[in-house]
Amino acid sequence: MTKYVYFFGEGQVEGAGDMKNLLGGKGANLAEMLSIGLPVPAGFTLTTEVCTAFYDNNRHYPEELSGQVKEALGKVEAQMGKKFGDPKNPLLVSVRSGARASMPGMMDTVLNLGLNDETVQGIIDQSGDPRFAYDSYRRFIQMYSNVVLEMDGDVLEHILEKKKEEKGVELDTELNAADLKMLVEQFKKKVQEVVGQAFPEDPEEQLWGAIGAVFGSWMNPRAITYRKLNDIPAEWGTAVNVQSMVYGNMGDDCATGVAFTRDPSTGENYFYGEYLVNAQGEDVVAGIRTPQPINKAKYKEGDLPAMEDVLPECYQQLLEVRSILEKHYRDMQDIEFTIEKGKLYMLQTRNGKRTAKAATHIAAEMVKEGLISKKEAVLRIEPEQLDQLLHPSLDPAADKDVIAKGLPASPGAASGMVVFNADEAEEQARLKKRVILVRVETSPEDIHGMHAAQGILTARGGMTSHAAVVARGMGKCCVAGCGDVKIDYEKQQFTTKGGVVVKRGDMITLDGSAGEVIYGDVPKVQPELSGDFAEVMTWADEFRRLKVRTNADTPHDSKVAREFGAEGIGLCRTEHMFFEGDRIQAVREMILAEDLTGREKALAKILPMQKSDFLGIFREMKGLPVTIRLLDPPLHEFLPQTDDDVAELASACGVKFSDVKAHVEHLHEFNPMLGHRGCRLAISYPEVYDMQVRAIMEAACELVKNEGFDIVPEIMIPLVAHVNELKILRENAVAVAEEVIKEFGVEVEYLIGTMIELPRAALMADKVAEQADFFSFGTNDLTQTTYGLSRDDSGHFLPDYVERGVFRRDPFVYLDRAGVGQLVKMGKEKGRATRPDLKVGICGEHGGEPSSVIFCHEIGLDYVSCSPYRVPIARLAAAHAALQEEDA
Repeated sequence: MTKYVYFFGEGQVEGAGDMKNLLGGKGANLAEMLSIGLPVPAGFTLTTEVCTAFYDNNRHYPEELSGQVKEALGKVEAQMGKKFGDPKNPLLVSVRSGARASMPGMMDTVLNLGLNDETVQGIIDQSGDPRFAYDSYRRFIQMYSNVVLEMDGDVLEHILEKKKEEKGVELDTELNAADLKMLVEQFKKKVQEVVGQAFPEDPEEQLWGAIGAVFGSWMNPRAITYRKLNDIPAEWGTAVNVQSMVYGNMGDDCATGVAFTRDPSTGENYFYGEYLVNAQGEDVVAGIRTPQPINKAKYKEGDLPAMEDVLPECYQQLLEVRSILEKHYRDMQDIEFTIEKGKLYMLQTRNGKRTAKAATHIAAEMVKEGLISKKEAVLRIEPEQLDQLLHPSLDPAADKDVIAKGLPASPGAASGMVVFNADEAEEQARLKKRVILVRVETSPEDIHGMHAAQGILTARGGMTSHAAVVARGMGKCCVAGCGDVKIDYEKQQFTTKGGVVVKRGDMITLDGSAGEVIYGDVPKVQPELSGDFAEVMTWADEFRRLKVRTNADTPHDSKVAREFGAEGIGLCRTEHMFFEGDRIQAVREMILAEDLTGREKALAKILPMQKSDFLGIFREMKGLPVTIRLLDPPLHEFLPQTDDDVAELASACGVKFSDVKAHVEHLHEFNPMLGHRGCRLAISYPEVYDMQVRAIMEAACELVKNEGFDIVPEIMIPLVAHVNELKILRENAVAVAEEVIKEFGVEVEYLIGTMIELPRAALMADKVAEQADFFSFGTNDLTQTTYGLSRDDSGHFLPDYVERGVFRRDPFVYLDRAGVGQLVKMGKEKGRATRPDLKVGICGEHGGEPSSVIFCHEIGLDYVSCSPYRVPIARLAAAHAALQEEDA
């Protein structure tokens, strides 16, 4: 027979701390605390398997469960010396959730269960305190009505507030026994009126009602949302803990509180917490009364008296418990406690949630204290948490008026005046104004405005849209795919779903970590890359095997990435350089040229500009590898789209408006993603790639000859589908490179490889490798071409796919291991079968997403490449991958 119920009590503990998957975090930790001698009220845990069975069987329990609950309840009665439902000597219990992953506040709790009109008298006889008994009873009716009977909690709260008004008091504690007894009667009457049934008097009915409600709360909206945000599988289920009550509301020698063994915001090593005298647990977190500090470590004048002074003996007991728990769990703990008549009871401990700053500080300090090893310290910090350290964030104490929500596309927070085009963003930035660039969607032509803006807001596009990818690379805050806003370029305003109109020049704030658009200028907190952060990252580097490069297109990005620990550049996108200043004009001249001579004349203007870029990047990377992708987008992206801009270009080039307009229309493509771009463009116009290769090699040779650099440029040819494309373009590149080397009279090694971003290239990787020195998997486009999905257009329906379980996660954010991942794995294996020394990495946005980085480690890639501000995240994830492999 399956065991569904596990008892815990002094001298008899059926569970253990390593049974979290079965008992949930709370149940396992209650058992563990008892096993190390801490005072924990007796109780029992219904396992997560009950939850799974509950949902698998149309909310029906396994047959054996009822008998096992009855048996466990008997053990609790024996240990506590009370009987559940007995009018003279009643046992009251709490019923709480306890998932294996901590989900604070997401699921439901019921306290004081077992009270009715008879047992309340037994509590009065036991305690000699009618006020306490009726206070517990009214609390029970409030919680049970809300959690189990699904009644709006405000209904009974309103009756309570009205009673306090009648009595002329502010606090619940100022109501006397008669007041509370009357409230109980009013509450029950209101429940009958609203719910249509009497409040249940039978304790057994109450118990099963509460158990069902707690299991039911696993699927409440806030729990579902929390699981999605934290990637907690729904099939894990929750456990339910039934525990004998201890009372913090029996008088002034009673209290309840919540504490952290260290500061969860900063990681500082002091006991941090709050408590209330004569209260129950929910009072501390509900904000009904102002909690008091547990000690005077951070005491400020005007603070309420600390537990250290009010209940000094209990505080000393709690200090001892703090020390025991930290030494036992070797991590910062989040604890809940109750003091009944001067006796301390522990109700919960769990590894405390903490900020990234606190996580790094605690990890570093615990290594110094000898509590944990460097390996454990590295594994304690979640890679995604580091985003908090790398970008400014909103001041958590500040008020904010959220007017719209989109996708949290690039983290951080930014405020600025709204502008609707890139030129104005640049112009206002020149005037030292802070701006937010608002676009329906961005294109490469907006790059200068994006660079000038504090943040970017788009109405369309997903997590790997142009706006999102470029913003992350720049370290700019971005909210993308914000369907809540309707943008009107003509009126220079946007309107939210809620009817708020925001005009050009109005101030807004973006929270790129939460996807929020906020009206006005909200105060920010600047990141501090402390010594702890640097130290922990050094430890991570000791363990990882996978190299981490960056995606960088400018010397500035390269410098930022180096400061974050990048070991080279895995993707330098040369097209971004084409949009800078006066370069775009030369590019357009090249596109509009009638013949090869005209194109070469225009390209000759671009050559020194490109060379200058590469000189800056090579200098910043100081001999580290740099992979430069030759021109990738279709030519039409460089041409103006509006008639006014077309007229301006025609005038500048001295050609007819109609000729330019015709050229723009000629280059238009129905599906540019699959059109005349990348290597296909170079097959038609080889002079474009010849110019770029010359610029790369001239920069490298100049630095080798004049500045003593040791440089191995990696020239990457994009969008190869057939080995013959690469063969032709490789021969061209080698010819140009050798010519430049001869001109400079130096020896420079260089590599020529390709970006694998089409399924055919992965399938034919053994053939492609015959012409490639390296592969770089462009997983953004490989995901698009494998799924047949546009990353820019799918943002409005992909959330539905995730919501309905078609996809577990967005494949543009998390690398699809089963599909796209298998193409990467196969491409690597086939490529190395041909060329064993083939260097292989990825350079899509997945290169900075932790689970994708771990996959790249597992399949044996050499490196990942990601935006500069995600380099530390990738470094830490790569360390996690190596350490988890050791433990497997």
